[in-house]
Amino acid sequence: MDWIVTCKALILGIVEGLTEFLPVSSTGHLIVAGSVLGFDGEYEKTFDVVIQFGAILAVCWEFRRKIGAVVVGLPSRPDARRFALNVIVATIPAVVLGLLFEKAIKSVLFSPVPVACALVVGGVIILWVEGRRRAVPAAGSTAGGAVSSVAVSSPPLARVNSLDEITLLDAFKIGCAQCCALIPGMSRSGSTIIGGMLFGVERRVATEFSFFLAIPVIFGATLYELHKTWQTLSVDWLGLFGVGFIAAFVSAFACVRWLLRYVASHDFTVFAWYRIAFGLVILLVGYSGGLDWGA
Repeated sequence: MDWIVTCKALILGIVEGLTEFLPVSSTGHLIVAGSVLGFDGEYEKTFDVVIQFGAILAVCWEFRRKIGAVVVGLPSRPDARRFALNVIVATIPAVVLGLLFEKAIKSVLFSPVPVACALVVGGVIILWVEGRRRAVPAAGSTAGGAVSSVAVSSPPLARVNSLDEITLLDAFKIGCAQCCALIPGMSRSGSTIIGGMLFGVERRVATEFSFFLAIPVIFGATLYELHKTWQTLSVDWLGLFGVGFIAAFVSAFACVRWLLRYVASHDFTVFAWYRIAFGLVILLVGYSGGLDWGA
């Protein structure tokens, strides 16, 4: 293997693992990073899908006990069947729209400038949702400025505080929110987590459900992409796929564990400002001629 190309594969694997489950858009980062590194041809697009598979395996390993309990409990436990059904229902909207508009999305939106715009818009939405949640307790204030006990004791907008409390309607709403992630730069995890929070799901629960929802989506996308392109792939690419796959798995595993600790005591405002800043930098660099973004 060419060591320069191998280093590019390693970098992109790390980028994928660190961004897949954060609300910052892994696809958007891969498109921008691939453009900067000159790693953005047809084979490279398949490479991006394969390393996403490495990232999702990290989630499967982290939540192996929960996944195992659901699989074993499907024949006998109503809560296991309900959880599995919620994941299926939440997956359907994005799958349907993705199959219908795949060609149009890839031909029009898979370039840095649309990604930059989506990053900025998504960042603004996150700021709005987080601001809305912080503003809710103020509604319980009395005329004298005191805050009522109900407003203080109740988490803003959070009526779903565990995975088992998610209803089919909640799952469908989150699935509809996930459709926003068909736009590169919007972020699948960001769309599902922020969408879940907007619909009344507690932040950590929305984050965990987003992890589980990623499993069928990314598994399906990987198999679908490989089915389309396997006849054109060269054996020479297997080594690069392996490098990117391992890098994505390791970095995603570390990121998932960190994110679960982070959301226990922090909101997503920092990611919103990062998205906005990163998107504006891409636009500035692109329109100033600092880099050739291609078509």
